Amino acid sequence: MNSKALASLFFAVFILSSSAASAFNITRLLGQYPQFSTFNEFLNQAKLYEQINHRRTITVLAVDNSAIGSISGKPLDVLKRILSSHVVLDYYDVDKLQDLSKKSTLLTTLYQTSGTAVNQQGFLNVTKLNGGDIVFGSAVKGAGLDAKLVKAVAAQPYNISVLQVSSPIIAPGIDMANATTPSASPAATPKKAPTSSPAKAPVVAETPESSEAPAAEEPAADAPADAPESDTPASSPPAPASDADADAPAPAKSSSSRVASHVGVGIVMGLLSAVVA
Repeated sequence: MNSKALASLFFAVFILSSSAASAFNITRLLGQYPQFSTFNEFLNQAKLYEQINHRRTITVLAVDNSAIGSISGKPLDVLKRILSSHVVLDYYDVDKLQDLSKKSTLLTTLYQTSGTAVNQQGFLNVTKLNGGDIVFGSAVKGAGLDAKLVKAVAAQPYNISVLQVSSPIIAPGIDMANATTPSASPAATPKKAPTSSPAKAPVVAETPESSEAPAAEEPAADAPADAPESDTPASSPPAPASDADADAPAPAKSSSSRVASHVGVGIVMGLLSAVVA
């Protein structure tokens, strides 16, 4: 009996501690403070309350109704990105912020877990000024530290802390995250098409010309080698003509003299026969 009772008590303590670790509801918590009703409504519209309630350690930087007008009317996806950057993934209360060892510290927000944060948009810069004031701003380079810590709203150490800041924290470019991606891809496609086609055209045109040039030069080199034999008589028609004329009379004269000699021999033989007779 004692062992069973001890086991039951251990189980009850375990269940109680497990439920206590996540026993907060941001919607109910902010619902107790009417000055944050608009901020609370935005968390519900963006369904960020579900992600917040599933965290065991978190800090929410809330903006009251009088200062939240700058993000009212934004598209729901933009509103979700802005609000998720107001959720720090660690526990910070006023005392912990005042005791920061460094003058400026980077805090990781819920937006960093979305996978769409770029250029340090998922981080906050918290800085302790010389006068003791605590200010927040986006960690994006060039962003200002415009949101001042006003006061602590609620806390459940060390699970959830709600702190009021003077104004919304809007990271530069966070409302343009989805607009830049589609416009970049179509712009890149037309640029590649024109450059690739003209680049190929000259290469194809020049290649055959360069390949045909040596082929034309080779026969031209061969032609002069054979040409001297055929071109010599053609290039000097007077010389062969004079030689031919010089040779032509020789055979012509020899043939006529032979005919004449034959005729003369015949006449002589005729005369001799006549004399003998």
